[in-house]
Amino acid sequence: MELRVVSGDIVEIEADAAIVNLFEGTESPGGATGAVDKALDGAISRLISEGEIKGKTGEVTLIHTLGKIRPERVLVVGLGKQGKFTVDAVRSATAAACKVARRAGAKRVATILHGTGAGGIDPALAAQAIAEGSVLGLYTFRQHITKEPEHGDIEELLIVDRDEGRRSVLEGAVDRGQVLAEATVFARDMINQPANYMTPSDMAQAARNVADFGLECTVLERDEMERLGMGGLLGVAKGSQQPPKFIVLRYSGGDPAGGTMAFVGKGLTFDSGGISIKPSERMDEMKSDMSGGAAVIGAMRAIAQLKPKINVVGLVPATENLPSGSAVKPGDVLKAMNGKTIEVANTDAEGRIILADALSYANKEGFSPLVDLATLTGACIVALGNICTGAFTNNQELLGKVIKAGETAGEKMWQMPMFEEYKELNKSEVADVKNTGGRWAGAITAAQFLAEFAGDTPWVHLDIAGPAFIDKERGYLTKGATGVGVRTLVNLALALAEEHS
Repeated sequence: MELRVVSGDIVEIEADAAIVNLFEGTESPGGATGAVDKALDGAISRLISEGEIKGKTGEVTLIHTLGKIRPERVLVVGLGKQGKFTVDAVRSATAAACKVARRAGAKRVATILHGTGAGGIDPALAAQAIAEGSVLGLYTFRQHITKEPEHGDIEELLIVDRDEGRRSVLEGAVDRGQVLAEATVFARDMINQPANYMTPSDMAQAARNVADFGLECTVLERDEMERLGMGGLLGVAKGSQQPPKFIVLRYSGGDPAGGTMAFVGKGLTFDSGGISIKPSERMDEMKSDMSGGAAVIGAMRAIAQLKPKINVVGLVPATENLPSGSAVKPGDVLKAMNGKTIEVANTDAEGRIILADALSYANKEGFSPLVDLATLTGACIVALGNICTGAFTNNQELLGKVIKAGETAGEKMWQMPMFEEYKELNKSEVADVKNTGGRWAGAITAAQFLAEFAGDTPWVHLDIAGPAFIDKERGYLTKGATGVGVRTLVNLALALAEEHS
């Protein structure tokens, strides 16, 4: 889909559909919606008075214009209550309206800048949100479906603004939004792929493809991991015939002497639980256990395109976790790259084991700060559902910046405690630490395990188990992979680059 900013009046734009908006509780539409209403002889006002249009969040009403204005249809999308309006509501409203336009067969769609009047949203932020909402909301994964889709794609989305003087600013915002959204779509495609199409080797190839945007890509093979002492990653990989990969993507946009921050993503391309095997119900969704790694690769792609003045490295330990005669067993002891020994109390708590090596590698290389993303624990889903990411840290200032980056992206986070008492639950009688603290506070004890390998380096752990893969469409988040974390990581890199400029 092509995204363009055009100057003019929405009623004069040649389009199959035009998108306008309405806040909940509005009795008489104003602004561009009011102008369209007037041109349609009060059709929108009548539908409001009759209760058909309420302006509720996500509500979309289609009106045929019958030649009264140039767009063939008008879509009135609800923005919800004005007092609760946010930039994220622009993303969701755009997604909802574009989906209806697609179902109606529209190929060329025009939209006004939502919320820049009564909503008080900066026009550039609105333009970026429209770009993100349209690309993310219209996403589908059909690579293995041979039947043609019922509805064709929207080919062009025009963002209509009457102020010619700010056109270049809006175009820059749209370009940025499209880069962020397409990077998220790239991650979604990786996550939605069946595990036989997204092996560790396939994940490494995806990273190599992303490197074409201007990144340096290195993939460590088994012999190099052995030389480095990555006993955690190699131990988890023992049950699989697929060779493990350790992916390093490097972006060098800042002062070489200025240090490098690291994004670390869990890359379990399929997780059966190993010997501690999972129940068969919904095990197919465990193809999504590499969502953190996909988010890191997607974020690195966008960073390479946006070119902030900062140095960033993406680290992804990738493997499968399968049961076999050679698989790691409950009770086995593994040695991580930093020399710490790990008792494998449960082979289904494997993500933290491979991240132990990745965090150790980051520390050895001197990367700082560190942010890891992982579909790490079912316990975090129990605590927060699929709405919110659990956030853990050893550095409050860094976490504040991560949360702010998430708010800008519309990706919700909630800080969880890291009290020392929880650390006691991970104590082992046969090794330095064990890989599970038991049933209670599972998300916290998993974070405390990772803290052993993050050390004193400023570090944030994001447990994305809930929002990474959802079973029901929500706003611009489609069923299945959401790509959560991509835009947060990019926003963080952009903000830190700006801070240090």
